[in-house]
Amino acid sequence: PRGGPSGGDGGNGGDVYLEANDQLNTLLTFRYNPEYSAPRGAHGEGSKCAGRDGVDIIVKVPVGTLVKDFETGEVLADFVEPDQRVLLAKGGRGGHGNAHFVSSINRAPRRWEVGKPGQVFHLELELKLLADVGIVGFPNVGKSTLISRISAAKPKIADYPFTTLTPNLGVVDVGDYKQFVIADIPGLIEGAHEGAGLGLQFLRHVERTKLLLHLIDVSSATGRDPIEDYQIITKELKTYREDLANKPVIVVANKVDALDEPERLEKLQHFCHEQNLQFHKTSAVTGEGTKELIHIVAKALEEVAIS
Repeated sequence: PRGGPSGGDGGNGGDVYLEANDQLNTLLTFRYNPEYSAPRGAHGEGSKCAGRDGVDIIVKVPVGTLVKDFETGEVLADFVEPDQRVLLAKGGRGGHGNAHFVSSINRAPRRWEVGKPGQVFHLELELKLLADVGIVGFPNVGKSTLISRISAAKPKIADYPFTTLTPNLGVVDVGDYKQFVIADIPGLIEGAHEGAGLGLQFLRHVERTKLLLHLIDVSSATGRDPIEDYQIITKELKTYREDLANKPVIVVANKVDALDEPERLEKLQHFCHEQNLQFHKTSAVTGEGTKELIHIVAKALEEVAIS
């Protein structure tokens, strides 16, 4: 051909990145928009002009997102810090135009090369809340009321089980510019590790906490024994993951304002003393004992950090 072969190389396809964003707190976006792909590279042009590369795309995920290969279960990324970015899928490589194949033997090649396809992944995203403290306990023991009392979080509160359908996060000010993040984990019940109640979907949020507040209703309204409540929830945590039951825990006897059988509180307190468990009593409704609890938790977190 007049002027010789001049077909430029094709552009590379764009890459797909995932990036942690601390303004996001759910994975709901991916339910309605489950597929993401970066643009392909442009075709090469005459005069040996290479095609333009495809633009990279950055997909935002909440901090605390665990990314797994859906087929193999392999963990590909674990987002624990804001702005953490991971290259997930590399774009395809642009093919070579005919100018690339000119040689002393073949001065006018009609050959070109098709580009290589980019990576494709089928992913499973799992969100694990990042909180310093997790509040666990049976439904309706006052977890949401407590978190609304000691932080600025305003969770839905009502007098029936499973009011909390998603975990709530609150930031607790200790003073002296110190804070900690607390998560109100939806109520667990016996069999939670097998999916009973709202079990399995929320037990995973406990995994990354440094400390657990085990909230127990000591009023007689439930008809349950406070010590049995503690043992059942502890068993559920241990069955789900052995190390969960080994996390530092503070047992909090709640609803002391509605205490009509003082021996319920006394027995629980005696049990905690025997088991060498840290114990505190509060009323999330009236605020009794909540300020002291904040400082107890802050001190416990400092001890965890040292250890």
